[in-house]
Amino acid sequence: MFERIKEDINSVFDRDPAARNALEVLFNYPGLHAIWGHCLTKWLWEHKLRWLARFLSTLFRWFTGVEIHPGATIGRRFFIDHGMGIVIGETAEIGDDCTVYHGVTLGGTSWKAGKRHPTLGNNVVIGAGAKVLGPLNVGDGARIGSNAVVVKDVPEGATVVGIPGRIVSSNDPQHQQRQEMAKKYGFDAYAVSADNPDPVAKAIGRLLDHVQLLDNKLREVTIAVNHVGGKVCEEELPPLHVREFSEDEKAAAERRKAAQDSFDPKI
Repeated sequence: MFERIKEDINSVFDRDPAARNALEVLFNYPGLHAIWGHCLTKWLWEHKLRWLARFLSTLFRWFTGVEIHPGATIGRRFFIDHGMGIVIGETAEIGDDCTVYHGVTLGGTSWKAGKRHPTLGNNVVIGAGAKVLGPLNVGDGARIGSNAVVVKDVPEGATVVGIPGRIVSSNDPQHQQRQEMAKKYGFDAYAVSADNPDPVAKAIGRLLDHVQLLDNKLREVTIAVNHVGGKVCEEELPPLHVREFSEDEKAAAERRKAAQDSFDPKI
């Protein structure tokens, strides 16, 4: 049991930069208290002490703001950030290393007995206020955006946003090419895909496609020229970091402000 507590505390440091020390995490993270309480109620539920299990789960809900049915199955290193308003249904199943933010519901869409709540794979992240409803499957590494309403299966590695939830990025080849090209030029192309409704994201996605094509053609031309005796440089382009441009822009803005402050209209 103590090994499990230690593992859960260490998982907080991996996913919450606000955590400063183990003592603070131990006493001030209600998400952890809710998970540890669920371990107790789950044991009671499996040993047919179901009234007591439900009663204790209600007490833990009052103390933590997190409602986890004793029948739910939760994997290792599950992290609940903030916790308030989270509801996890009886037949929900959660894999290892998952992260859930406040206001999330893993609920059902039917009053019939049996499997009626979601199954999450490993390393799933669900944003604040999202609703995942029904006996659906969320694949390993999937991301569900804040306030999304998911009622269909989510493939492995996909990102889902909106009402109803729609996939805006996945591990398709085009998306991977865009991510690699964005990384080469030094910025994050998160959620840049053909399905993204954001016009700016669409424009960036098309620009990355264009740069990818030019890059490939230039490489082919370079190889062909060198093959016939030319000496075209084949070195990789240095990465461009957005931070460098933002710092230059900040310095330029400070210079403009200093010039305006020093300007005397009486001269």
